[in-house]
Amino acid sequence: MITSVNNTIAGGKIVIGVADLAVSADPDAVLITYALGSCIGVTLYDPIMRVAGMLHFMLPSPKAKGSDPEIKPAMFATTGIPLLFKMAYDLGAKKENLIVCAAGGAEILADNGYFKVGSRNRTMLRKIFWKNNILLSADDTGGAISRTMTMSIADGGITIRNKGVESVLWSN
Repeated sequence: MITSVNNTIAGGKIVIGVADLAVSADPDAVLITYALGSCIGVTLYDPIMRVAGMLHFMLPSPKAKGSDPEIKPAMFATTGIPLLFKMAYDLGAKKENLIVCAAGGAEILADNGYFKVGSRNRTMLRKIFWKNNILLSADDTGGAISRTMTMSIADGGITIRNKGVESVLWSN
């Protein structure tokens, strides 16, 4: 079973686009998101229930004019993260079992640090997790590189790829 907001499914890969998320209990599926620059990818995995989810959020919160979290809840950390967890719980995941990881939050734009979107995203992610007593099992955040994040639902394994080099972020 796959529950999603707006992703595409191709050859067993569930592609999570920008401002999108998906949760699944299909052990044959793989979740993948591309171009995590200042955006952050958040994954969760319940190894008992074999439920996995991935979110690709763009901004910390919908404070900007015209930003409606009702229209694109996965666009923002403040609405996307709770939705990701709720959707996983709806598929049977339990908070006490969850392995949570994150990647992205880089400072990609040459704006002399004016906007600091990556930094603001990382701060909001940690604030939400701290308030909800959630610990990151692994993360690859910050820096100045774009990343691709892939997660196998069969075992919860997560890999990060940048500049053609793939590394393991978390493995069971």
